[in-house]
Amino acid sequence: MDTTKGRSRRCLKICCGVTVAVIVIFIIVSIILYFTVFKPKDPRIIAHPTNLENVQFQLYPNVSINATLVLTMTIDNRNYGGFEFKDSIAYVYYRRMLIAEVPIEHSKVPARGSFTMTTYANITGGKMATDPNFYNDIGSGTLNFTSTTMMHGKVSILKIIKVGAKVDSFCDISIHILTQEVDPICHSKVEF
Repeated sequence: MDTTKGRSRRCLKICCGVTVAVIVIFIIVSIILYFTVFKPKDPRIIAHPTNLENVQFQLYPNVSINATLVLTMTIDNRNYGGFEFKDSIAYVYYRRMLIAEVPIEHSKVPARGSFTMTTYANITGGKMATDPNFYNDIGSGTLNFTSTTMMHGKVSILKIIKVGAKVDSFCDISIHILTQEVDPICHSKVEF
């Protein structure tokens, strides 16, 4: 009778030991995968050079510039999770002065894929002309703008795990007045 109790205790100890070992191995493998394969990477935003549309200059009686700035951007998602973002707004600034708000419709960027979107910003120069550096910038032939966007959404990993995330995007946009070429340079950062 004692041998039966001894065997069952021994089997119970072995079973518990194997279970603990499997759990520890699973946790270690999960941590290694998180910090290597599934480690969140900032998406690359590739801004494609575009032109201004509907450009209208008026010098007399007041200086005003009206134009539509067309930006085409490709978001390259290097993560193993897709990102679905809500409607958001991009803000366009001239020397820290807000001059345009651009709505961005909700969409989804696939895992390890890319997504291209085009946005239109209507820029009116009446407000810009109040800045004391405006005429110097016009004389130099280049107007420099910045754009900021904050996109809130969810990251889904392997269609099982969903985590809230925020992507901040910053763009420096140079507009060459004579050629009406637009040179944007964008950066982004993901926060969970």
